Amino acid sequence: MVTVTFIESNGNAKTVESPEGSTLMEAAVKNGVGGILAECGGACTCATCHIYVDEAWTAKVGSASGDEAEMLTLAIDPAPNSRLSCQIALNAELDGLVVRVPVAQF
Repeated sequence: MVTVTFIESNGNAKTVESPEGSTLMEAAVKNGVGGILAECGGACTCATCHIYVDEAWTAKVGSASGDEAEMLTLAIDPAPNSRLSCQIALNAELDGLVVRVPVAQF
Protein backbone atom coordinates (compact mmCIF):
# COMPACT_ATOMS: atom_id res chain seq x y z
CA MET A 1 0.00 0.00 0.00
CA VAL A 2 1.07 3.57 -0.72
CA THR A 3 0.28 6.33 1.77
CA VAL A 4 -0.72 9.72 0.36
CA THR A 5 -1.72 12.90 2.16
CA PHE A 6 -4.19 15.19 0.43
CA ILE A 7 -4.42 18.75 1.77
CA GLU A 8 -7.97 19.76 0.91
CA SER A 9 -8.72 23.35 -0.09
CA ASN A 10 -10.09 24.07 3.40
CA GLY A 11 -6.71 23.09 4.90
CA ASN A 12 -7.79 19.70 6.26
CA ALA A 13 -5.24 16.95 5.74
CA LYS A 14 -6.58 13.55 4.72
CA THR A 15 -4.10 10.68 4.71
CA VAL A 16 -5.17 7.61 2.75
CA GLU A 17 -3.70 4.30 1.66
CA SER A 18 -4.06 2.90 -1.84
CA PRO A 19 -2.60 -0.12 -3.62
CA GLU A 20 0.44 0.22 -5.86
CA GLY A 21 -0.62 0.53 -9.48
CA SER A 22 -3.73 2.57 -8.70
CA THR A 23 -3.80 6.23 -9.63
CA LEU A 24 -3.76 9.17 -7.30
CA MET A 25 -7.23 10.07 -8.59
CA GLU A 26 -8.56 6.61 -7.71
CA ALA A 27 -7.12 6.97 -4.21
CA ALA A 28 -8.85 10.33 -3.81
CA VAL A 29 -12.23 9.20 -5.12
CA LYS A 30 -12.31 5.92 -3.16
CA ASN A 31 -11.45 7.76 0.04
CA GLY A 32 -13.81 10.71 -0.34
CA VAL A 33 -11.20 13.45 -0.74
CA GLY A 34 -13.06 16.72 -1.20
CA GLY A 35 -12.46 18.68 -4.39
CA ILE A 36 -11.43 15.83 -6.70
CA LEU A 37 -14.36 15.62 -9.12
CA ALA A 38 -12.83 13.22 -11.69
CA GLU A 39 -15.65 13.77 -14.17
CA CYS A 40 -13.97 11.81 -16.99
CA GLY A 41 -13.12 8.88 -14.73
CA GLY A 42 -9.40 9.06 -15.41
CA ALA A 43 -9.34 9.33 -19.20
CA CYS A 44 -7.30 12.56 -19.19
CA THR A 45 -10.10 14.39 -21.01
CA CYS A 46 -10.97 16.95 -18.36
CA ALA A 47 -9.10 18.83 -15.66
CA THR A 48 -11.35 18.05 -12.70
CA CYS A 49 -8.77 15.99 -10.83
CA HIS A 50 -6.18 18.77 -10.85
CA ILE A 51 -3.81 18.81 -7.86
CA TYR A 52 -0.63 20.59 -6.80
CA VAL A 53 2.28 18.31 -5.96
CA ASP A 54 4.13 19.38 -2.80
CA GLU A 55 7.52 20.87 -3.73
CA ALA A 56 9.39 18.13 -1.86
CA TRP A 57 7.84 15.56 -4.22
CA THR A 58 7.94 17.25 -7.64
CA ALA A 59 11.14 15.54 -8.77
CA LYS A 60 9.86 12.06 -7.90
CA VAL A 61 6.42 12.64 -9.43
CA GLY A 62 7.74 14.41 -12.53
CA SER A 63 6.07 17.02 -14.67
CA ALA A 64 3.12 16.84 -17.01
CA SER A 65 3.64 16.32 -20.72
CA GLY A 66 1.61 15.57 -23.84
CA ASP A 67 -2.15 15.34 -23.38
CA GLU A 68 -1.91 15.97 -19.65
CA ALA A 69 0.00 19.24 -20.14
CA GLU A 70 -2.59 20.31 -22.70
CA MET A 71 -5.49 19.50 -20.34
CA LEU A 72 -3.84 21.47 -17.54
CA THR A 73 -4.27 24.62 -19.63
CA LEU A 74 -8.00 24.24 -18.83
CA ALA A 75 -7.43 23.97 -15.07
CA ILE A 76 -8.17 26.88 -12.78
CA ASP A 77 -4.91 28.47 -11.57
CA PRO A 78 -2.41 25.98 -13.01
CA ALA A 79 1.11 26.17 -11.57
CA PRO A 80 4.47 24.58 -12.39
CA ASN A 81 3.69 21.81 -9.85
CA SER A 82 0.21 21.13 -11.25
CA ARG A 83 -0.67 17.60 -12.32
CA LEU A 84 -3.80 15.65 -13.12
CA SER A 85 -4.14 13.05 -10.41
CA CYS A 86 -5.44 10.51 -12.95
CA GLN A 87 -2.01 10.51 -14.58
CA ILE A 88 0.01 9.69 -11.47
CA ALA A 89 0.41 5.95 -10.90
CA LEU A 90 1.17 5.13 -7.30
CA ASN A 91 4.25 3.07 -6.49
CA ALA A 92 6.50 2.44 -3.50
CA GLU A 93 8.69 5.40 -4.47
CA LEU A 94 5.72 7.71 -3.90
CA ASP A 95 4.92 6.39 -0.41
CA GLY A 96 4.33 9.48 1.76
CA LEU A 97 3.41 11.74 -1.17
CA VAL A 98 1.77 15.05 -0.26
CA VAL A 99 -0.51 16.93 -2.67
CA ARG A 100 -2.82 19.91 -2.38
CA VAL A 101 -6.31 20.15 -3.82
CA PRO A 102 -7.15 23.49 -5.48
CA VAL A 103 -9.99 25.69 -4.26
CA ALA A 104 -11.98 25.00 -7.45
CA GLN A 105 -11.94 22.61 -10.40
CA PHE A 106 -12.93 23.50 -13.98
